Formats: sequence, structure tokens, C-alpha cells
Amino acid sequence: MSENLDRFEIAHLARVELFSPKPQETLDFFTRFLGMYVTQREGQSVYLRGYEDPYPWSLKITESDQPGMGHAALRTSSPEALERRARSLKDANVDGTWTDDQFGYGKTYEYQTPDGHNISLLWEAEKYVAPPELQSKILSRPSKKPLQGVPVKRIDHLNLMASDVTAVKKSFERHLGFRTTERVVDGEVEIGAWMSSNILGHEVACMRDMTGPGGRLHHVAFYYGTGQHNVDAAEMFRDYDIQIEAGPDRHGITQGQFLYVFEPGGNRIELFGEPGFLHLDPSAETKTWEMSDIDTGLAIGGAKLPWETYFTYGTPNPLALDRHIEEYAHFGPGAAPAPEAADTDEPAPVGAGAPA
Repeated sequence: MSENLDRFEIAHLARVELFSPKPQETLDFFTRFLGMYVTQREGQSVYLRGYEDPYPWSLKITESDQPGMGHAALRTSSPEALERRARSLKDANVDGTWTDDQFGYGKTYEYQTPDGHNISLLWEAEKYVAPPELQSKILSRPSKKPLQGVPVKRIDHLNLMASDVTAVKKSFERHLGFRTTERVVDGEVEIGAWMSSNILGHEVACMRDMTGPGGRLHHVAFYYGTGQHNVDAAEMFRDYDIQIEAGPDRHGITQGQFLYVFEPGGNRIELFGEPGFLHLDPSAETKTWEMSDIDTGLAIGGAKLPWETYFTYGTPNPLALDRHIEEYAHFGPGAAPAPEAADTDEPAPVGAGAPA
């Protein structure tokens, strides 16, 4: 596994901000279907948390012209660790800014990955205190399990799309102490990397952006807890016309159970069941998957993740989801680029289908 001299300086993924052109429908998705609690409203933003999230919010929904990720924030393991990680970025001439303007959180260092994703580092975070009617008898649970939807417990992980996976991966390794647990290569090119700062299989992943300029969001994942929950969720989404992309099934990479859907604003959301493989061995080597084994890497149970979306669609996107699916319907191994791409200003698929 990749060498990290500063391991455990990052504790975990604390929060993600999602942009949505349909903020009310996006809010309904997370509250009605995923059972998340609203904890604050400010201007064009709404703040939510799962019933086992430790802080006042893990998800911020902000109205915007396009879907996408506003920012993602990682909590450090100490105030000193925050200063060291910020110093590492500054010493490498990575521009950053100190802020203190997010509800429930304190001093924060904001910067961008080599591909342009907005990442924040912080230590100061308020602990969520439930009102009396939501206090749980289970002492390790910050609030009662909701009686609505198939409720998610907490935010789980983040998957970014990048024009250069290796550059983003090396940045997380060098400056944040992440270790790369698994990766996918096509010849000499890395097309995917799964990274962790603790024993989880990953809390940040990065995939090759094959159709866009990079700096986009692939998905945000929320943890349910069992495979049965994902089956229940799939039935719920079918009944209420929420578009399912793939699953339920289990990844070979991470061994986590998955269900991918598109929330009404256009962002991809993954429902993650069971934690997958835990990396207890501190000296374990990075597992490298070849493209010839990608089907097993993506879905042990045989589900096919659609090339026209899973490998091409990220947010923001110049196309609405239904138009994107139509444009890239023939994208995949051995296929030619979509015929419409040559007549538009929109990005065309890279190569002839398989990741290059």
C-alpha cells in the first residue's frame, strides 16, 4: 500500500455541499426517501444530517443553475494536525484560504485539488445535540432513527472525477496522509483510485473523467447498514420514479454493497450497505485491478454498470441527464464516439470507448 508518513492526520469525511437546480425536489429526496433531518436553513441553502452523523450537518443543499459539488470537508484528528496539513499544502505552493463561516464548524482551510475540486480541512466541529423528542436511548446514537423513508445512518464517502487520477491521488497521499487501498489501471494509466485515512476501504475515491474537463463530482455515498435496506430502497425508488442507475449489488473493489440513483437535481447518489472490506493490516499493499477484470471489480454479483452514465456522467454537466444518456448511448469498449458529439461544443468521449 502507498507509503504515508502522516497517516491518521485526517479523521474522516465530515460533510459535502451539493448544488441543485431543483432544490426543493432534492430536499424532498433526502428527507422523504433517505430520512435525513433538516437542522438549519440559511439563504439558498438547507443543512441536513443522518441520524448517526455526529455533527449538526453532513449535507448542505444549495440552489444553483447546475448540479455539482460545492465543496467537501475532511475533519482532522487534532488542531495541530490541521495546521500541519495546511502547511504541507502551502509548502507545495497550493493556494489556500482560512475561513470560518460554516454553520456548526469553525476554522477551516480551503483549497483545490490538482483537478479543481473544492476541498476543506477543519478541526473545530460542534457536536449535535438532539432536542428532547429526538434523543435516542441508544447512547452511541446522536438522535432517534427516523420513521420516514429508508433512513441513512451517516455520510460515507466521496467519489471525484478527474482528468488526471494520479495527480489527485498523489495530492491526497502527500498532503493529507491518505493511503491508496485499491486502484484500476489501463496499461500505464490509472483510471481509478480508492483512498482511506482510516481502516475503511475508502472515504475518497477518484475516477478518470472520460468525457469532461475534470474537476467534477461522480457521487456522494450515504451508509445504510445492510443489503436488505438497499433492496427496500430500490423498491421505494421504483414506486416513486427515482431513476436507478445500477444495483443493488456488491463491488469487488472495497466489497461494499451499492445502489446508485440520481436525485432529482441531477447528482448521482450511492447508498452503501455494510462497510465492505476493512483494512486492518497497516502494511498491506495497494491492490491493483486491470481493466480486463473491471466487471468483477465493479460488481461481484454480475450487475452491469452502464458505460453511458457510470463512466461518463459527472456533475456539473453540459447536458441534462436524459440528454446525456441519449448522447452516450453507444459509449463503451469498442464503440465509436456518439455521432452528435462532433456537431456540438460539448466534450466528446475519450478514445473509442474503453478508458484510455
